[in-house]
Amino acid sequence: MPSEFEIIDSYFAPTAKQAQGVVLGVGDDCALVEPPVGQHLAISIDTLVEGVHFLPDIDAEDLAWRLLGSSVSDLAAMGAQPLWLTLAITLPEADERWLSRFTSGLDAALEAYKISLVGGDTTSGQLRVLSAQVQGSVPVGEALRRDGAQVGDLIYVSGTLGDSRAGLELLQNPQSHAQQADYLLQRFLRPSPRIDLGIALRGIATAAIDISDGLLADLGHLLRRSGVAGQIELESLPRSTALHSFCDAAQAMRWAATGGEDFELCFTCPESRKSDIEAISAQLGLRLSAIGRVSVGSELEVKSQGQSWLNPHSAGFEHFGAQQ
Repeated sequence: MPSEFEIIDSYFAPTAKQAQGVVLGVGDDCALVEPPVGQHLAISIDTLVEGVHFLPDIDAEDLAWRLLGSSVSDLAAMGAQPLWLTLAITLPEADERWLSRFTSGLDAALEAYKISLVGGDTTSGQLRVLSAQVQGSVPVGEALRRDGAQVGDLIYVSGTLGDSRAGLELLQNPQSHAQQADYLLQRFLRPSPRIDLGIALRGIATAAIDISDGLLADLGHLLRRSGVAGQIELESLPRSTALHSFCDAAQAMRWAATGGEDFELCFTCPESRKSDIEAISAQLGLRLSAIGRVSVGSELEVKSQGQSWLNPHSAGFEHFGAQQ
């Protein structure tokens, strides 16, 4: 069984390619990096715990994509350009086949998201636990934040919602006959953080957040941080044909609103910038849907066909809280 340093040298050091701004990478006590001039450094960390965030039998390659994709999504929500990754992994055993598949997926994800591994740590424990700290850069004064939404702003979401929740359902209850099952599974296992969208929204969006805990929960976070209220119509939530082929319309609507882990962006902007949003949508080939409006108050009002749908504070995922 390989030692800690043999694991690093055999599996992670080859993944850590030299990149711009990296003075010293994997192999020393610390990494040395040089942030771009005139930029703020955006930093975020995410942890995935076996049995809480992923199933024990998940393919290691998919797990690497999922870990990095969910972490980089936080950078996208701030309008940051991904730069560097530090990675801490706890494993019950040094399974070389698992390590090979994990680092294969990690290498592909690093390439896709244009981010470089610069350091990390490995240790042993009873369960697999993976922590990814990502760093990115954003021009001073241009970061997208949660606290800037203004009364009258339109509320937008990118892509389609609910697909990831359907993918989780397929993992937990495999249905070989399910239409477009591969697409839904990939939406859960291999997120597509909206990096280019976040960058394009600099100077246009007044507030932004990525959808990890569910649209209603995350939009609620944004509105509370901004000190405003909002109204959305469930019928306006974008849903894919794959989702509708998998479940009925009512379930699709519930998962779009509360399913979570879509890692799309929810953002606000003045109605006067609507043409800019349409131009960004066309340029990126990405659906951007207006789903509601920011208003005076402190609550998120959710309606379906003109009627109140549910208490949005009861929807979405929250650690250390009762789940719905």
